[in-house]
Amino acid sequence: MDDNEVFKALADPSRRLLLDLLNRSDGRTLNELCAHLQMTRFGVMKHLNVLEEAGLITTRKAGREKLHYLNAVPIRQIYERWVSQYAEPWAIGLTSLKQELESADVMENKPKNVNRIAIKAAPEQVWAALTDPAKTSKFWFNCSILSSWEKNSPFELTDQQGVKKVEGTLLEIDPPGRLVMSWKFLMPDTAGDQLSRVTWEITPHAEMQGVTLVTVVHDDFEQAPAAEKVLLNGIPIVLSGMKTFLETGSSLSGV
Repeated sequence: MDDNEVFKALADPSRRLLLDLLNRSDGRTLNELCAHLQMTRFGVMKHLNVLEEAGLITTRKAGREKLHYLNAVPIRQIYERWVSQYAEPWAIGLTSLKQELESADVMENKPKNVNRIAIKAAPEQVWAALTDPAKTSKFWFNCSILSSWEKNSPFELTDQQGVKKVEGTLLEIDPPGRLVMSWKFLMPDTAGDQLSRVTWEITPHAEMQGVTLVTVVHDDFEQAPAAEKVLLNGIPIVLSGMKTFLETGSSLSGV
């Protein structure tokens, strides 16, 4: 994402209000957002387009409706670039963006957390970074991913000491575009959680050659509230780390 576009988008108070509305309750329709702004429907659409072009929101179709989601990744990158280097390390927790997503699917209402980032790399490179244990350790909190990479096969994320942190099953695998995983953290705080689901969607950017859009959806977490909180904060960091690794070969500190 272009920092200038993000700052430009954030400069307008109406656009900041839209982000606040999505932060309070995500997955909203245009009509729901229009109810909070004293302007025409067309005016709200223009502001939403600016936010989407800056990467600050994402949209997904649900039947005839278009749902709007807050995307925390660019804000996380702005923080890392312009704030964290001047702040005390403990302050990082104060910048977490809470997303309480109540999105309406075609057949049912289910909460989702949606994050998206643009990476200057081919889809095949993104897929390799996601599935190669030597690469995941560079951006996934020092964890390596292990699997046979066949549908219905198990996978695990293991730290540098060989301790398994996450386990699950590959529900769908369609390289280099789509990966769906059941997900369970193996930590004391998440001991009571059931399986949730993480979906990776990897698509070439429609207008920018050599750029790939990576979207991560976490859902089915009604019985996994602890995992939902961990991934809500963790996925933007993982995506930022993946972007940094693929574009520069470097790792984010601590990731």
